[in-house]
Amino acid sequence: MTQESPLIVERQGPIGKLTLNLPNAHNALSLEMIDLMAVQLDEWEADDSVACIWIEGAGEKALCAGGDVVALHKASGSYGEQGAGQFVEDFFTREYRLDYRIHTYPKPIVVWGNGIVMGGGIGIMSGASHRIVTETTRMAMPEITIGLFPDVGGSWFLNRMPGRTGLFLGLTGAQFNGTDALYCGMADRLLPSDQKEVLLADLAATEFTSVPEQRHILVSKAVQSLEMSAGEQPAPNLRTHYDAIQALTDGATLPDVYHTIASYDGDDKWLQRASATMKAGCPLTAWIVWEQLRRARHMSLADVLRMELALAVNMCSNGQVKEGVRALLIDKDKNPQWQPARLEDVKTELVEACFRAPWAESPLSDLN
Repeated sequence: MTQESPLIVERQGPIGKLTLNLPNAHNALSLEMIDLMAVQLDEWEADDSVACIWIEGAGEKALCAGGDVVALHKASGSYGEQGAGQFVEDFFTREYRLDYRIHTYPKPIVVWGNGIVMGGGIGIMSGASHRIVTETTRMAMPEITIGLFPDVGGSWFLNRMPGRTGLFLGLTGAQFNGTDALYCGMADRLLPSDQKEVLLADLAATEFTSVPEQRHILVSKAVQSLEMSAGEQPAPNLRTHYDAIQALTDGATLPDVYHTIASYDGDDKWLQRASATMKAGCPLTAWIVWEQLRRARHMSLADVLRMELALAVNMCSNGQVKEGVRALLIDKDKNPQWQPARLEDVKTELVEACFRAPWAESPLSDLN
């Protein structure tokens, strides 16, 4: 029996369609899937008959729940045994290169962000020209739960959210919906989930010109025509909790902010979950989140991805990712034994070491 490809490639008139095809794993981003997408985007950029790219996930449950962290776990180092396999560097280098490609792609890219869109799924979606969410969308950057950090450009897009919303989401891994995604700049339009095929058919029937700007306008009009009215959209979390988020993150230092969120004792369920997730998460990750947002404030996207590549390889080398994924997905005991175990135990030298590039020249040095 032939194994099905993790990426389905199709043409629908002038539309090049890519479907992430690992539905049993919520379309987790594998290295093979990344490579196949990169090749196809190159091919379609050079094909004048392709006017627009469409990306979706197989099934109704997820666009993409994140990167293939089980594969990363196997190649990551354990506590006290520094070093990660070559797979780790290869995976993140090619994933971030793909993300950058999407950000800078000359043709319209429509991403249908239905269901779960987390971690690496947000990396695929965030750079697209037309980012669509639905009433089923559930987004998050929950890397603190596995000892990683909000990567795939998180240092870039979390810094561009209203107020300190990005800092809060990075520290707590809190989930947000499609309405929230519009509010914080992570999506462009909210459509009913049952309108996917209608939109695809509309785009396939569109008479596109060869002018890039006109192609983007035609796609925008098609998407806008199907947008869900404000009264039908899911109730927001981020806008509703904006003042609370600002108060909880109103500290001059990470320990100030961390302990304010950790000591939240109100009766709001969303904030309770956010606080609990942060407290159970990796203490070193919390320091990384604070520092990555500080350092990246005025960085270009290319510089952000180069910084994050060093961070990703180092967090997979120093034991954090190995332990976090073990507890969540391998042994499933949900009892990670973080080292260091407390925020106060994380030394400045350890944080600095995570940002130190493990190579003379970055594998992403060619990004403009």
